[in-house]
Amino acid sequence: MIETFTKEADQEIKVSVRPSLRASTIDGGLSTVFSNVTGGVLLNSFLLDLGASPFEIGMLASLPMVANLLQPLGALLSNRTTSRHDYGIWTFLPARLLWLVLLLGIIFRDVIQDSSAQLVYLTLILVVVSNILAALGSASWMSWLAALVPPQLRGRYYSVRNIVSNVASLISLPIASFVISNWQGGTIAGYGIVLSVSILAGLISLTCQHFMIDINPQKYQNEIWQEEHQKNPFSNLIAPFKDRNLVIFLIYFAIWGFAVNLSAPFFNLYMLENLGVDITWVTLFNSLSNGANMLMLLVWGRLSDRVGNRLLLIFAGLAIAIMPLFWLLTSLDQIQAQLWIYLLIFHLFLGGTWAAIDLGTNNIQIAIAPIRHHATFFAIASALAGVGSALGTTVGGTLAQYDHYEGIFGVFFLSAILRLGALIPLLFVHENYSKSRTNPPLDFL
Repeated sequence: MIETFTKEADQEIKVSVRPSLRASTIDGGLSTVFSNVTGGVLLNSFLLDLGASPFEIGMLASLPMVANLLQPLGALLSNRTTSRHDYGIWTFLPARLLWLVLLLGIIFRDVIQDSSAQLVYLTLILVVVSNILAALGSASWMSWLAALVPPQLRGRYYSVRNIVSNVASLISLPIASFVISNWQGGTIAGYGIVLSVSILAGLISLTCQHFMIDINPQKYQNEIWQEEHQKNPFSNLIAPFKDRNLVIFLIYFAIWGFAVNLSAPFFNLYMLENLGVDITWVTLFNSLSNGANMLMLLVWGRLSDRVGNRLLLIFAGLAIAIMPLFWLLTSLDQIQAQLWIYLLIFHLFLGGTWAAIDLGTNNIQIAIAPIRHHATFFAIASALAGVGSALGTTVGGTLAQYDHYEGIFGVFFLSAILRLGALIPLLFVHENYSKSRTNPPLDFL
C-alpha cells in the first residue's frame, strides 16, 4: 500500500484500515461541531453581543489565517517524533481545553468589572493561542490520514468524510443558534451552554483517534533522508522547494487563496447592505449552499478517482472563477422574485462546485508530494494559502471602502480576473494517479 513502509507495518495497516477510517470519519463530524461554535458565525455573533468593534471582528477572521504560518514548524517538530497520535494529542488537546477559560469567564462575568470588553479581549487571545496550537498539529494530522487512506479510495473516502462533517454542521448550527437565541439567561449565557457542549464534542473526537492505527514518521523516512535531516533539521523544510512540480502547485495555491478571498468574504455583506436581504434569508441561502456541497461530494469523489484531481480543479476552478461576476447582474431595481431565483441558483451552484475544489485540493497534495515530505509540504501549502488569503481579505476590504457600491463591484470583477489567472500554474502541475477500474465498496465507513 505504501512502498516505503516495512512489510510488517504494511500488513498492520491493511488489517486496521477499516476501523481507523471509521474512527477518523466520526472524529471529523465531532470536530466540526467544535469548530462551528469556536469559530465562524456563532463566535462572530457572540462578540457582537459583547459590543465588539468591526476591527475586532476583522481580527477574528484574519488571525486563524496568520496562525497557519506556523504549520511548517509543526511539520518539523512532528517529523522528529515517533507517534502521529501522541503528537496530535499534545497539540489539539490543549487547543480545545483552552476554551474552558472562556466558559469560566462567561460564568463569572457578573463579578468582573467591564466584563464585556474583557471577554472580547479574552476571546481574541484564545483564538490566537488555540489556532497556533492547531496549526502546529494540522500538517501531522493530514500526513497521518494520508498514510492510512488507500490511494484508489482517496476521492470517495474524503468525500464521505466531508459529507459526515457537513451533516454535523447542518444539524449543529441551527440547534446551536436556536439555543443561543432562546436561552432564558440571554444570548451570552446561551453561547456558554453551546460552548460547553462543543468542548465536550471536541474532546470525544480526540478519543476517536485512539482507535486509529498509529504511524511512526521515522518509518517512512529513508535512511539517506534521515542522515541528512539529522545533520540539518531544516533540510526537510527546504526539500519541497527543490521539486519544480511542488513549487508550481504552491504558486497556484497562494495566488488562488488571494484571489478567492479578495471577494468571498464580502458576498454576504453585499446581500445584507446593498441588496437589503434579511439575515434569515442570507443564512438560508448559505445552508442551501452547504447542502449542495454535501450532495455533490460523492459525485466529485468518484470522478476524481477516475480522471485525477488536477483536471477536477481546473474545470471546477473555471466555474468558481466567474462566480463573482454574477453579482454584476444583481441590483435593487430587479423584481424581487427574479432576484430570489438568481440568489438560489448562485448558492446551489457555488456550494456544489466548491465541493470539487475542497476535495481536489486535499487529494492532489497527497498525490504529488513524496510521502516522506507529506507533513512538511502540507504545512508549507497551508502557510502560503493562509498568507495569500489574509492579504486578499485585507486588500479586498480596502478597495471596497473607496466607494461602497461601485467599489465592491470592482472587487468582484478583479477577483474573477485573478481567479482565472491563478489557474494557469495548475496547467503545468503533473499528477500521478491510478485510475480506478473497479469500485471497491466503502465498507469501512
